Amino acid sequence: MPSLGDLIAPRRLGIDFRWLLASSWTSNLGDGIALSAAPLLIASLTSSPLLVAAGAMMQFLPWLLFGLIAGSIADHHDRRRLVMLANGSRAVIVLGLVVFLLTGQVTVWIVLATAFLYGTAEVFADTAGSTLLPMLVKPADLGIGNARLQAGFLVGNQLAGPPLGAFLFAIGSFWPFVVQIVCVSLAVVLISRIARTPIPPREDPAGGAKVHPIREGLRWLRGNAPVRTLVLIILVFNITWAAPWGILVLYATEHLQMGPVGYGALTTASALGGLIGIGSFGWLEKHVSFATLMRVCLSLEVLMHLAFALTTSPVVAFVIMFGFGAYAFVWGTISTTVRQRLVPMQLQGRIASVNMVGVFGGLVIGQLIGGLLAQAWGLTAPWWFAFAGSAITLALVWRSISHIAAAPPALEADQSSKEP
Repeated sequence: MPSLGDLIAPRRLGIDFRWLLASSWTSNLGDGIALSAAPLLIASLTSSPLLVAAGAMMQFLPWLLFGLIAGSIADHHDRRRLVMLANGSRAVIVLGLVVFLLTGQVTVWIVLATAFLYGTAEVFADTAGSTLLPMLVKPADLGIGNARLQAGFLVGNQLAGPPLGAFLFAIGSFWPFVVQIVCVSLAVVLISRIARTPIPPREDPAGGAKVHPIREGLRWLRGNAPVRTLVLIILVFNITWAAPWGILVLYATEHLQMGPVGYGALTTASALGGLIGIGSFGWLEKHVSFATLMRVCLSLEVLMHLAFALTTSPVVAFVIMFGFGAYAFVWGTISTTVRQRLVPMQLQGRIASVNMVGVFGGLVIGQLIGGLLAQAWGLTAPWWFAFAGSAITLALVWRSISHIAAAPPALEADQSSKEP
């Protein structure tokens, strides 16, 4: 009978994967603590809705500014060292905030500046970190590897971290950030244990002509139909998803009459559903094709928007949100795995960064659209927009999904070329 460690991180994935997994889980716990502590700190310093919202903006603004640069850097340097350097920088940045808190000199502007600097370092850490898994496990194991990493995000970032951050903040405003420093620093130590530190292979361009690294990545993406279509799907579905999610707190408290506690429970239901989805991913990967899983997940997304637009029942909303968490994290694992399999090793960072820029760009656009629609036509209008937009998009890409799932993996060619 396999041990608990083997169930969480199968032995065939190797010891390096276990160090990567431990580092990722630890870092996610620290980020989850800050997820609740940072807004509480800002709210304790200002009553301005604009400044409170600005704190949330710091989560994705650095991606729009530095995402492509981070991808290019990750493709030309030791990725493990980049993750260590970026996470080390995050620990130092938060340490500066703790000093201001302990001396009583903290202001909302210092907190916002800290959030921006921390988010910038996170861009480089996450971009380089997302490229490590394909370098450590076989292409056939990318699915289960991504599922285990997603599980750490769910438990640390979504379930355990936020309530722990709120509890520590109640004890003292600096305590959650002290614990965050410990978590991020430990993540650096854990990832340093990875034995292999491969540097992405470099290929000289034909004819000796030099191409700007970012332009080279965008050119490859433009010429690769399966990955290009996948990135576009993620962009559009993030726009449609973000439109109602941006006003979810108002939808839950006013339209469904759930109150603040009910809203918190609603988001927790999503995380619990995610655990079910991630836990079943190994079975799904063995018994259901990726093309079918992708179509089912996107179809459920369309139906979820419609259900939220129609319901006025909190109980039904809980069921919908639980189901959303289950299929959303299956989709996230599949889309990441497919992209990693199809992208050459030397382009992993740049294509991952383009994907993340699309994710956060979609969030910005979607939240703006959702706010305008809710203001003009009520709190269910963003759900109707999301339903119509996602349904039309799915109809347009339905046939292309088969080509995405069946495209030949680039990573197999990368690994076979290294074998004698």
